[in-house]
Amino acid sequence: MSDSVPSVLFDLDAYLRRIGWQGERRADAATLRGVHLAHMRALPFENLDVLRRQAPSLEQADLMAKLVHGRRGGYCYEHNTLFACALEALGFRVTLLTARVVVGADSIASRPRTHMALLVDIPGEPRPYLADVGFGAIGALLEPVPLVADAEFAGGGRRHRLVHVPHDGPLEMWVLQAHDQVKDDWAGQYAFTLEPFEKPDLDVINWHIGTNPRSPFTQRVYVQSVSAARHLLLHGRLLTETRADGTVTERVVTGEAEARRLLEEEFGIAVPEGMTLLTG
Repeated sequence: MSDSVPSVLFDLDAYLRRIGWQGERRADAATLRGVHLAHMRALPFENLDVLRRQAPSLEQADLMAKLVHGRRGGYCYEHNTLFACALEALGFRVTLLTARVVVGADSIASRPRTHMALLVDIPGEPRPYLADVGFGAIGALLEPVPLVADAEFAGGGRRHRLVHVPHDGPLEMWVLQAHDQVKDDWAGQYAFTLEPFEKPDLDVINWHIGTNPRSPFTQRVYVQSVSAARHLLLHGRLLTETRADGTVTERVVTGEAEARRLLEEEFGIAVPEGMTLLTG
């Protein structure tokens, strides 16, 4: 990734302060897991720019200003581009991947490649890791997982596994699955191959998702935050809290003032001036 996403503008010290990481700065599995989890718990997932039909910038200076120095979050391209810069600064080798989100899909082929994930090589490790700090769903990885098929991994209180599925292309198709506590079953999250992508490829996908009027992220507010105790999601007017034990509570947000207060106080997001959060 180094040739396509230069790190000259990336401030590792500022990034690590933002996510609260005070551990080792080594290119090893423990650091990868720790920084991944710290990022997930510190930086919210949000689509406020996209809700205004503005494709967010993936340039490092803009990502630093928004996610590191500003009280904002972002969606997958922002989170994973920023995280890739941090990993490279720590000494990891990172490959950009794209994926087809299969949550609720009838088939893998029915979904385009609209998600960004990362493949991370650790010096001395026999296999790479799948890392992803930008998947805005309850089935998101909280810690990266080794690229191993049919093995269950637990991290941050969630259970995941990677499986192979039939695929006509020349590369193997992998699917990330998350364990559903309520149904006691495995649910596919997204499918991907190991074909490397470059920043210009992600710029095109980002622009499409950020401006297309049929994109799910241009329709209504979508914000989530993760802590050790809960997963909190505001989707439109519905606020859903999922506790660590699987207990789910839902309620409807009463109006614009409450939505703004929730984003400020519960999600830690500074809402842009003059923005309307609840539409329709």
